[in-house]
Amino acid sequence: MSLTLPLPRRRPTVLPGFGLALGFTLVYLSLIVLIPLSAAFIKTATMSWEGFWSAVTQPRVLASLRLSFGASLIAALINAVFGLLVAWVLVRYRFPAKRLIDALVDLPFALPTAVAGIALTTLYAPKGWIGSLLDDGGIKVAFTPLGIVVALTFIGLPFVVRTVQPVLEDLEREAEEAAASLGAHRGQTFVRVIMPALLPALLTGFALAFARAVGEYGSVVFIAGNLPLVSEIAPLIIITKLEQYDYAGATAVAVVMLVLSFLLLLLINLLQWWARTRHGRR
Repeated sequence: MSLTLPLPRRRPTVLPGFGLALGFTLVYLSLIVLIPLSAAFIKTATMSWEGFWSAVTQPRVLASLRLSFGASLIAALINAVFGLLVAWVLVRYRFPAKRLIDALVDLPFALPTAVAGIALTTLYAPKGWIGSLLDDGGIKVAFTPLGIVVALTFIGLPFVVRTVQPVLEDLEREAEEAAASLGAHRGQTFVRVIMPALLPALLTGFALAFARAVGEYGSVVFIAGNLPLVSEIAPLIIITKLEQYDYAGATAVAVVMLVLSFLLLLLINLLQWWARTRHGRR
């Protein structure tokens, strides 16, 4: 007489099974992400290596790539510092108009990028409210690379705040109290207790802010001034080549931006993984 054990029943799920859900996911990602990106590579492949190298090493293209990636990196670093500060204030303190300030953080999400660019240009122009004050001190923001950094900082702040804020809310106060009871001062508690837990989320916010800034066009094109070799961003170079019907040249610059962005984001993801594993071992 043989005994047969009943097979374990699968837990019912709200969504379809794994195979069907994975199929929908792959189809959706292919239509929205993979096919458009592959089209850029396919169009660039129609160029010879000499033509591709000539298109992406023009002085204007190289200057625009340096400006786009350099300004995006600076803006993301600024947002990492002050985004953490804003998230800390919103989570740890109670004060009047807290909900209003919390809502204002999401304003760059809702505001059209062209409107943001016009508003920033109006404020930071030499005769603007803020620009006139800075101009008296010899600081020019609008129509300079500094203006690009200001615009990219504006549109990237919510990514850091909204990524760090929920992690900070879930952080247990007992660990901080234990560190204080052992004689650690506030700086040591922040560096050794709080920061390791926040670092993966902070790196995620930094990566999101950087990725958004690299491809930003609407909020930058007005305040940049668009001077060749000075304040011309890479997305504007792509738009210019498309208007000149140089589709292969435009996709060549786009491919370079995609590859550089992927490598930088891969490096940031590796840092996130390292931060998580290091925090998990403690």
